Amino acid sequence: MAKIHELSENLTNQIAAGEVIERPASVVKELVENAIDAQASRIRVEVQHSGLKQISVQDNGSGIAPDQVDLAFMRHATSKIQDEHDLFNIATLGFRGEALASIAAVAHVEILTSTDGQTATRAAFAGGVKKFQEDAGSAKGTKITVGDIFYNTPARLKYLKSPKTELLKIVDIVNRIALGHPEISLTLASDGKVLLRTPGNGNLKQDVANIYGRKVAEKMLTVENEDPDFTLYGLVSEANLTRSSRNFISTLLNGRYIKNYQLSSALLDGYGNKLGGKYPIAVLAIEADPLLVDVNVHPTKEEVRLSKEKELSRLITSAVTEALMDEDEASPLFQLTPFKDKTQLDQLEFNLKPNVVDTRRPDDFQLEVSQVAEPEGKTDITNKKETESKETKETAEKKENKQEEKEEKTSAPEYVDLNQVREDDQYVLTKSWGQHVKEQTALPPFAGGEEAASPVTSKADQLLRQHLPALRLLGQMGGYLLAEHGGDLYLLDQVAARRRLEYDQILASLEKDENYQQGLLEPLVFDFSVYDYQKLKDQLPLLRQLGLEMEDFGQNTLLMHSYPTWLKGEVTVQVRELLDQLLSSRENDGKSLLKLVAAKAAESNVSRRVNLTGAEAADLLLRLQTASDPYRDASGQVAVVRLSQNDLSKLFKKGK
Repeated sequence: MAKIHELSENLTNQIAAGEVIERPASVVKELVENAIDAQASRIRVEVQHSGLKQISVQDNGSGIAPDQVDLAFMRHATSKIQDEHDLFNIATLGFRGEALASIAAVAHVEILTSTDGQTATRAAFAGGVKKFQEDAGSAKGTKITVGDIFYNTPARLKYLKSPKTELLKIVDIVNRIALGHPEISLTLASDGKVLLRTPGNGNLKQDVANIYGRKVAEKMLTVENEDPDFTLYGLVSEANLTRSSRNFISTLLNGRYIKNYQLSSALLDGYGNKLGGKYPIAVLAIEADPLLVDVNVHPTKEEVRLSKEKELSRLITSAVTEALMDEDEASPLFQLTPFKDKTQLDQLEFNLKPNVVDTRRPDDFQLEVSQVAEPEGKTDITNKKETESKETKETAEKKENKQEEKEEKTSAPEYVDLNQVREDDQYVLTKSWGQHVKEQTALPPFAGGEEAASPVTSKADQLLRQHLPALRLLGQMGGYLLAEHGGDLYLLDQVAARRRLEYDQILASLEKDENYQQGLLEPLVFDFSVYDYQKLKDQLPLLRQLGLEMEDFGQNTLLMHSYPTWLKGEVTVQVRELLDQLLSSRENDGKSLLKLVAAKAAESNVSRRVNLTGAEAADLLLRLQTASDPYRDASGQVAVVRLSQNDLSKLFKKGK
């Protein structure tokens, strides 16, 4: 049996660092929270090479006394807890007393701090060991610089993501902290470029504008509610302003950003069915008695244990519902816009006339026999019914007798009535139809002769045609098509089938880079949060391949000059949904992203059932034979169901 021994202090610090310090963003979070606990009103965060090279956090807080600098870098040393009773009444952010010790164990740390703004102390630590301490001059507050993170634990470096991803993690952390503390001015800079700056005037909506954009802030609604245990304040977006993921929901408890699924679900419940499967943009600031919150259940303190969680959920749901009801009352469903001039009145009067365009033929209209050749024995049933409704019975009988006399002499041709919808396709047939059929069937392979040297379709197309056989349309009912082949019954959902065809068409144009574009007279402006802006800047080549001509305009803004013609409906809404899809996607390769975009576009373009004519339904069945997967759409929704004769017998319990 191996000997039991006590671990060294340096090793225990490195183990603790593994729990608290996972990546550069963890260092930023701990240092900024310590600055907030020090009553700072201004905090500046600077990172170099996404924090992998250097992280600097400077504040104007209370500072650290020279004789307590060593204690600040020791484990289990803190000024925020005095006895065991304080564990159940924690009102600060950083309280565990492990942050600075854990950071110093895996990086080079230098601290410059002053409590009075006249004299200051500078000290350096590396690998958990103090290097030096000296007097210096500095303004009141503390500046901590962390360099070469994980220099002595290289195994942890391999678990870090790309520099861009690590920077986005830092941006996300600072954004959440800024939303939780609008009274503090926060600045974030990366490699000398300012990514975020908040004024610190206590205006939450202004912070939302700095983080998510001005247009988003204009559509945010105020939510307020309270009960004896909780006080709720925040902003939620209107129901028509949504995103495709929960990443834009920030829940802050006593100024601390937390992750709580039940509270997020309570927020969504307040919207009811208005979101349509999407997620809102929301900032919920909750103030609660510290006795109701246990924040010491996770090293990073992002997960907490709440008492009376159900009561808080009901409070959130009712507050969001009331805010949306107030917004609905302020925006009437119907807003009448007065006409500005007589021209519009004339146009309206013209549109409302019932007989502006009358395509009906006059009652005495006659077609010459030489004009159209139709099969014998048919009568103009439609005109006969119209005539009977307008004339007396006696006059109708006379005209019917005249018609019968005329049929005896020569066959009166039938014409297509514009007032009657024809369900059959006979009117497209010509006199020579039968002759053409005979000529075609006389050619191979119908005549049993040798096959053509070059087939009309490729082997792949032939396999696809075999995948879905040639179906004979039986009819349609309620948006579903009924077809038959070989005695088997096929049921088709026309929406899913049309989405599959739309998906194949869009994906083919994207892969071939054959996007037809619609130019804009004035470019559309899209504002983003710093997090989304940094991600989309790297995706500009992919956006051009999608047909979106966008350019970087700076200040977290992109300009769009043209868009692909396959985008239908409201362009701004469609483009925003497409960009949200890219931002929330976890796919990294370009081909997967193209498929994702094509599926989303197909779903938006084909959103409802339509009444298909017989020719359109037959064409849909024909096109499905060459679809990439005719039995389901790109999202997996079933498009075709086959019921064999055996299945039908089982349904009707035949043979029992």
